[in-house]
Amino acid sequence: MSRIPSTQALRALECFARQGTVRAAAEELNLTRSAVSHQLRLLERDLGFVLFNRVGTGIELTAQGRHYATDVRAALSAISSSASRNAGRGLSGRLTVSCTPGFAAFWLAPRISAFRATCPDVDIRIVTPRRLEDVSNPEVDVFIAFGSGDMAGVEVELLREVAFVPLMSPSLANRLGGIQSPGDILRADLLHLGSTEDWQRWMSAAGRLPKEANRGPVFADMNLVYAATLAGQGVSMGDEFICTAAMESGQLIRVTDIEIKSQNAYYLAIPSQNKDLAPASAFRRWVHDAIVGRER
Repeated sequence: MSRIPSTQALRALECFARQGTVRAAAEELNLTRSAVSHQLRLLERDLGFVLFNRVGTGIELTAQGRHYATDVRAALSAISSSASRNAGRGLSGRLTVSCTPGFAAFWLAPRISAFRATCPDVDIRIVTPRRLEDVSNPEVDVFIAFGSGDMAGVEVELLREVAFVPLMSPSLANRLGGIQSPGDILRADLLHLGSTEDWQRWMSAAGRLPKEANRGPVFADMNLVYAATLAGQGVSMGDEFICTAAMESGQLIRVTDIEIKSQNAYYLAIPSQNKDLAPASAFRRWVHDAIVGRER
């Protein structure tokens, strides 16, 4: 075909491919199911090849439809990325971002050049608070806090829920000869942040006695915990989200599938008086696309 299909129809296809049903796609797109079905029928007609098989009262993508949907997703992603890159062109000024030490060191610092590429003329300053949920610093434009989400005086958006898992370095794993059961972890020191509470919760989840967690050094800062973990000094109760890159690169090893869900999560918070600041809005879009958008 010579003409480009409608963007709305392509978005409907991409969303259906991810969600698997017309109902779920309609909910995400804030359209009626009949409107989504209509867009998909028009797209199939305009393309001239079969996108869907009818299965009972529903539809599913054909192999050709799946391949086309993958290409559409890549194209829409390229358009979105181009918009993000160019939206920051011409922006200038200063931006102060406060985020937790672990998030700053393990997630933001390795990616800061990506934000700089979108807003090269924005001077960004990264600070870390003493309390992980603190959003009170008047000099900060954007906060990434770790807490319950109950934060006064700021507009709050959930970024990521968190699970904690035992992590160790490859060198420690070699010295221990592998971990076959939760009890094998106790052959190494346990590394704690602030208290032994997280490890006590994990011991209970693993069918062990909580008091078995009361061993090993306690650190006041997450960066110290991870530094000790990377150096093979023990097993830490790690944040699975911010440690993803370290696990993928082989710097850290997830010891077991047993995990504990954190009662807190990462939130992006912007003071009400800063919500219309262009650099703050650009940073919010970039973080949202990097975390929330990528997981859709």
